[in-house]
Amino acid sequence: MVEQIEKKEHWIMSILQFTGSSKVPLALSVILAIMSVIGGLVPYVAVYEILLLLIEGTQTMQRLLFWIAIAAAGYIALTVFHAISSYFSHRAAYHILEEIRLQLAERLIRAPLGHIINQPVGKIKNVLIDRVETLELPLAHIIPEGISNLFLPIGVFIYMLTIDYRLALASLITVPFALIVYAFMMRNFNTQYQHYMEASNHVNSVIVEYVEGIEVIKTFNQTNASYEKFTNAITDFKNYTMQWFRGTWPWMTLGNAILPSTLVGTLPIGLWLYYQGAINPAQIIICLILSMGLIYPLMKFTVFINDFKAIEYAIADTKAYLNLESLPITEEIIALEHYDIDLNDISFSYNDEQNVLHQLSLTIPEKSYTALVGPSGSGKSTIAKLLARFWDVTDGSITIGHTNIQDIHPNKLAKKISYVAQDNFLFKTSLFENIRMGNPQASDEEVYHAARLARCDTFIARLENGYDTDSGEAGNKLSGGEKQRIAIARAILKNAPIIILDEATAFTDPENEAEIQKAFNELAKDKTLIVIAHRLSTIKHADQIVVLKDGSIHKIGTHNELLATNELYQTLWKAHIGSKEHGLLSDTNPSQEVSLND
Repeated sequence: MVEQIEKKEHWIMSILQFTGSSKVPLALSVILAIMSVIGGLVPYVAVYEILLLLIEGTQTMQRLLFWIAIAAAGYIALTVFHAISSYFSHRAAYHILEEIRLQLAERLIRAPLGHIINQPVGKIKNVLIDRVETLELPLAHIIPEGISNLFLPIGVFIYMLTIDYRLALASLITVPFALIVYAFMMRNFNTQYQHYMEASNHVNSVIVEYVEGIEVIKTFNQTNASYEKFTNAITDFKNYTMQWFRGTWPWMTLGNAILPSTLVGTLPIGLWLYYQGAINPAQIIICLILSMGLIYPLMKFTVFINDFKAIEYAIADTKAYLNLESLPITEEIIALEHYDIDLNDISFSYNDEQNVLHQLSLTIPEKSYTALVGPSGSGKSTIAKLLARFWDVTDGSITIGHTNIQDIHPNKLAKKISYVAQDNFLFKTSLFENIRMGNPQASDEEVYHAARLARCDTFIARLENGYDTDSGEAGNKLSGGEKQRIAIARAILKNAPIIILDEATAFTDPENEAEIQKAFNELAKDKTLIVIAHRLSTIKHADQIVVLKDGSIHKIGTHNELLATNELYQTLWKAHIGSKEHGLLSDTNPSQEVSLND
């Protein structure tokens, strides 16, 4: 129902909803644009008066200079008011674009993570960058300039009516014929533009996929196949665009030739009226001049036709993201007295079709060490993300200190949980500032202390610029293990009472594995620790190990209890030991058998 209402709403009404506090400067720019148009009409009036003086022979230098000054004043008003109008419109436009992008960023943060990761990266980039930028056109140009360009021909036409209504009407003789041509050109425009936007989104996604995956493409020698997909997408987009344009260019050229040909009507009718003695030479000359300038402002609207549709899609895509379902937020301040975690009969589905978790119940005592293990797809990472409230459970509830996490403000919940994943993102800034993101108010010494505890100082000391070293795009200047230690330092600095480690050592090398395990020891002191285990040898000392299978709890116990009684855990352990014996895992080094409780 909401979508139907939005489709019926005109794009101008939709875009005005974005104006917010910028309504006043935007309205002022429109008023100034209209004043600019009025100034633009003054020279025509002055020229007409000068023609009358010359034809009637009543000209004097004083009277000629007077009308020349009037014409000059009108032109100055046209230029000055247009410049000031453009200043206010662009100032308002970019303030509005800033607000829209901030709102989009806020909405993406508040939306369930599944809604975001299921979106093509190319489309998200398109909306945040290209679609929002498209809104600058109506805000800075079409609204102020479009209104003024509409008022200009109306003003000229009214002025022509005061001179001779027959010449005024004759100046419009080409308009109906041009409209017929444009109508034929636009007969399937909506369908074509929809296909064009789909093709544009596809090519953007392929480009982003190619750039982000270029390392994998080179590694597995898929250069030819991947490049072929890349080139085919671009070629198909070009061919479709050119085919569409070839079908419209002849009609647009014909329409653009017919529409401004106002002399076809005004010249013969003006001459006929002159020979009939109905008008004087000054009237016919000024009407011919005015008729040639009458249509030009309207011609801009033919150029805007394609822009109108782009704006319509930009607004639709922008509003779709702004209206993304967000996680419910409570503003009530709730003080947590302890950090016991309870999962109460929770079920969860990513797509509302099939549950990934099935009525799962689990208690994680405060300051305990809980490990989640199980085959791939058993629901380990899903539980971790639900605890951090990346999504809300489909059924049941998750509580911390007997308080439903849905009743805790997301900002406060985020302060209580440190989440360290297997692939942590680093921002393109210094390593020092990447660590400080764990606690922006931390002192420099606190940052250095966290880095030392996370064993970061050992590799940072080898870097030429030390802590001032730029991490690169997404931290690409560091190894996987080094990025992990920066992420752990960030979590240590945050000092949250609940720590979630989501297979945080899955892809580390032997040297980094030992250092990361030592860093985990520092991170987990006096904390509620939840570990999703990739290497079972690292969780032997957990207070409880939860074995998951097909989204349900299969068994809970200690390492020794599970080895003695649980067949699935025995299988997982044998697979782990077997891999170690064949040298496939990095934890063959006894120094890496570091307990998080040691």
